[in-house]
Amino acid sequence: MRIIKLPHLPSDTKDVRQGDYLPDVWKGKEIKVKQNQVEQHIKMKNIVIFGAPGSGKGTQSDKLIAHYGLEHISTGDVLRAEIKKGSELGKTAQQYIDQGQLIPDELMVSILAKVYDSFGRAHKGVIFDGFPRTIPQAEALKQMLSERGDKVAAMLELDVPEEELMKRLLLRGQQSGRADDNEETIKKRLVVYHSQTMPLIEWYKKEGLHHHIDGLGDLDRIFKDIQEVIDNI
Repeated sequence: MRIIKLPHLPSDTKDVRQGDYLPDVWKGKEIKVKQNQVEQHIKMKNIVIFGAPGSGKGTQSDKLIAHYGLEHISTGDVLRAEIKKGSELGKTAQQYIDQGQLIPDELMVSILAKVYDSFGRAHKGVIFDGFPRTIPQAEALKQMLSERGDKVAAMLELDVPEEELMKRLLLRGQQSGRADDNEETIKKRLVVYHSQTMPLIEWYKKEGLHHHIDGLGDLDRIFKDIQEVIDNI
């Protein structure tokens, strides 16, 4: 079905979400713009990039941003910025990070919603990097996006063996000087990942959104596998 643009209506359907109504000046009736019509104009692809610390989420996110023009929310970057500023949020977050624990859900969801809304309504999609890490967080993200008429289009799991993860993170700590990249803290973070985060794989499988990506090997090959997923959703 072709969308007819009326003289006084918005020139682009990108501002119209499911359930919105437009006046019909000829018949005095209301025309409901169906979601599938809007999606012909917008292909918003919100992506959850998922994997253990050191699995390459940041590297592949950079490639996604450059190739697809997506926005990016890295919970790690947001939290480190707050820590650097010395805000109360930063001080609280630092305590959890030092112990290799996850940030409380309600704190992260409020941060995500604020950053997500700052992108406006015309963005091509957002990469969620470092969130969700638990099933309750995934449910909260789904609800937050649903309230805005949006959704997650795919969850990409970057799978890397634990031995390789340790090597990468120890090297990163040496190069960056990040205090949380030491062997003891890394081990704690991986324990938290396996016990609290791995169940997300099954959750996203049930949602029909999970895509396994072999995260070991050539970076361009890994990105090619990711592209194949993104181009087909």
